Amino acid sequence: MSTKTDERVGKYIQDFKEKIGEEPDVGLIRKITEYLGPVVFRDDAETVASSSESELETVKSNFLIKKLGLPNDSKLDVGLNAMLEKYGKSNRNKYRVIVYYLLTKYFNKESVFA
Repeated sequence: MSTKTDERVGKYIQDFKEKIGEEPDVGLIRKITEYLGPVVFRDDAETVASSSESELETVKSNFLIKKLGLPNDSKLDVGLNAMLEKYGKSNRNKYRVIVYYLLTKYFNKESVFA
């Protein structure tokens, strides 16, 4: 039986393959989707507005610093910009799950979701 979460995970895997052109770690995508909980079902919160400075600050403080336990230094901006570039700057719909996934991989913090 498929759940709403399964449907979202499937959507994110498809998006990842199309936009990144790689095979994702499905388990990690599922764990990040579950970590975000109800957020993934709210249109305004499901995506990251990468052109919004305040949105990027929120990703840094709430995810990179609080969740992944990274120090607040210039490496966060470097990683964030690199991952947004990888996802495609021109791509309007950047799913939060995929952004968080890319950041988790970039900073080698998969163990946080183990």
